[in-house]
Order: sequence, then C-alpha cells, then structure tokens
Amino acid sequence: MGILFRPIEETDNPVIAELIRMVFREFDLSQSGTVYTDPTTDRLFELFRTPNSHYWVAERDKMVLGGCGFFPTGGLPEGCAEIVKFYLSPSARGKGTGKELMQRAIDSAKELGYEQLYLETFPELATTIKMYEKAGFKKLAKPLGNSGHFACTIWMIKNL
Repeated sequence: MGILFRPIEETDNPVIAELIRMVFREFDLSQSGTVYTDPTTDRLFELFRTPNSHYWVAERDKMVLGGCGFFPTGGLPEGCAEIVKFYLSPSARGKGTGKELMQRAIDSAKELGYEQLYLETFPELATTIKMYEKAGFKKLAKPLGNSGHFACTIWMIKNL
C-alpha cells in the first residue's frame, strides 16, 4: 500500500510528539530551546487549528511516518510563515516522503497567500539541510520571528 498524506488528526498528537522527540534523541539534540521541550509539541492538532496554519502527516498502513507543517509564527515579516515540526521516522528517510511532505506544506502555504517560508534547524541535520537547499531555501545570518527555539543555529528562508 502507498503512502497516505493527510491533515493532522487529534489522535496523532502522542504519536507525532514521540516521533519528534525520538529524532531529537537520535541526533543528540534533546535540549531546552527546541521543539523537544516546547509544550506545543504535545498538542499539534490543537496548534494547527490556528488560522493560516496547516500540518501534513504521512502514514502507511495506519503507521505515522512523519509530518510537516507551517505556522504564522509571531514576529515574522508580513506574508511569511514558518515551516515547523518537520520530522520523519528513520524508516521513511531517503525515499521521497520528506520531500513530498515539505512540498505539500509549501503548496498549502502558497494557497493561503504566503510569499515566504522560514525555518530553523541544526547543523546535525545535514541531510535535511541539503533537501531545504534543493527546494530553494537560502541561509540567513540571524533568526527571524519569535519561535522561542533559541538553540537552533541555522536559519533559512524561501520565496514562494
């Protein structure tokens, strides 16, 4: 059976939260100032009921493989949203699932009228950074907005 891409459901909350934290432990990034300790990580369904936000989930055979969303983070420039909570299970990596999740987020952001997407990440996630660069994201010298994720050291933006 193929991969199903769908909007987040309330029952996804604990599964996605654990997936995110598992990835952070895998890359030794489980620290304050990241989504690892962000309380919204446990309530993504509720978070993405915020107007002008959306979260996509990838699943196969009722098993969640990953997710990717965008959110109108406070303090970002007009017309800009942030790519957030974009994580994949190890079994889903390198197969195009992440690229498809990100593209769905980009397309949904365009449909809502966003002109730019911003993101924050870590150098330890080098493979993901390469994917962002291939998708047209460019590195910035400093962070934008008020995400509260002060531990991130790489900031990128893409014009839509």
